[in-house]
Amino acid sequence: MNSLIEKYARVLLTSCLKIEKDQPLFISANVERLDFVRIVASIAYELGVKDIYFEMIDPYLRHDALKNLEVEDLKKLSFWNREIWNEYAKKNAAFLMLVSETPGLMKDIDPQKQNTMTMYSYETRKLFDDLRDKTELAWCIAAVPTYEWAKAVFKDSINPVDELWDKIFDICGIKEENPEEYWNNKINSLAIRANKLNSYNFKKLIYKNSKGTDFSIELPNNHIWGSGETKLVNGKSVLVNFPTEEVFTSPKYDSANGIVYSSKPLSYHDVVINDFSITFKDGIAIDCSAKEGEEALKQMINSCENSNRLGEVALVQYSSPISLSNIVFQETLYDENASCHLALGASFPECIEGGPKMTKEELISNGLNQCDNHVDFMIGTSDLSIIGEMEDGTKVTIFQDGDFTSDFN
Repeated sequence: MNSLIEKYARVLLTSCLKIEKDQPLFISANVERLDFVRIVASIAYELGVKDIYFEMIDPYLRHDALKNLEVEDLKKLSFWNREIWNEYAKKNAAFLMLVSETPGLMKDIDPQKQNTMTMYSYETRKLFDDLRDKTELAWCIAAVPTYEWAKAVFKDSINPVDELWDKIFDICGIKEENPEEYWNNKINSLAIRANKLNSYNFKKLIYKNSKGTDFSIELPNNHIWGSGETKLVNGKSVLVNFPTEEVFTSPKYDSANGIVYSSKPLSYHDVVINDFSITFKDGIAIDCSAKEGEEALKQMINSCENSNRLGEVALVQYSSPISLSNIVFQETLYDENASCHLALGASFPECIEGGPKMTKEELISNGLNQCDNHVDFMIGTSDLSIIGEMEDGTKVTIFQDGDFTSDFN
């Protein structure tokens, strides 16, 4: 187990971030996984890194602060002040965000207060977000198990943390003799799929399944389908989501119509939202319902300006390795790579020709949503169909019975 953990840490630094000698490193992680952060730091020092900032997060301290303090007092705490992110962005640091869930922890917290503080944290790190969107920063999101998260996934396990680690190693190819080669092959396959989608230049996507999803959305002129590897302005390619199984693009912000039903629970800031639907008209989410977490869903949709519009459409085959594991991870990084998904909020500038060099006003004029938030939610099912419609009205089946058709494999 220890050797695989060290191998995982090394892959994050060398294959995902492609960290360079003397490049600063910013690590954000759950305090429970300080042991793993030490391993990452040790390898980073070995690779020539001299400047590392450690942001250690305790979700329980954050919960108690939200429970007992008002917003103005909360803003004085370091939990939500991300100005240090901007300082390290100025240094051209590589950012490693190690995520861990604590499902249900925030269920007794006022969703509006939680949302207010989330948006405040985004306000304090705007430079980081801007440089990331312009593809000037190396960054990667990866997961590390904590006890509460592992126990939520493997309720009957005697050693849930070890079991979750083992699944992460399987899914991330860490047990492969050469994980770098494994991921190069996977990224190449995803890039080929994205290029096939680009060649069609679809005007519209139409979704349907037996859960009741009946939905359409248009794509901007000159849109680009991408995959998990992002090419930075300095020419370096980094793997920003680890793992990844998706191809994705950004839709026209004013074009979504119809209803979509969730296919997996969504853990949104440690509040579980389950069995939900969202109805769209002319790009705006006009209605929603949920059997669990409905108030949090409403707050999520209306968290800030334009958070009720879509910024991403992503395609993931139902037969992806994460989907075939039959595990609901309750962590969006993993669950979104088991299922086709949409995202409310911010679009991706790299998903339109010349986008990273555009101003926000230019991106809007080209149809891309601008928002301070970005929340993925899963809609893929075993019977999902997706039809792509071209400018001349020609229709092409992209998905049938939950998987890509042969034209896209």
